[in-house]
Amino acid sequence: MLARIFKPAKTAMQSGTAKTKEWSLRYEPEVAREVEPLMGWTSSADMRQQISLQFDTKEEAIAYCEQRHIPYQVIEPKVTARRVIAYADNFAYNRQTPWTH
Repeated sequence: MLARIFKPAKTAMQSGTAKTKEWSLRYEPEVAREVEPLMGWTSSADMRQQISLQFDTKEEAIAYCEQRHIPYQVIEPKVTARRVIAYADNFAYNRQTPWTH
């Protein structure tokens, strides 16, 4: 019953950082998923896979696990390097490379 504490990454459809500021706690699956033979749906008998808790800080999530004696694993978020580029920079007077067609 290992719990993962992590910050969710933004989806590919997002340009902003909505829903990525809170820390999430989810349980690792204890039972493997099965394919139902009749309909072909994937199912599991593990009810803990449905639980997802949100916390404002990492320390709150860790305190929750320690208070309830739940083993946990903290996954630190990766820092994304992002250049801020404006469209107006293409036409700046002090542009380093010449503008060509």
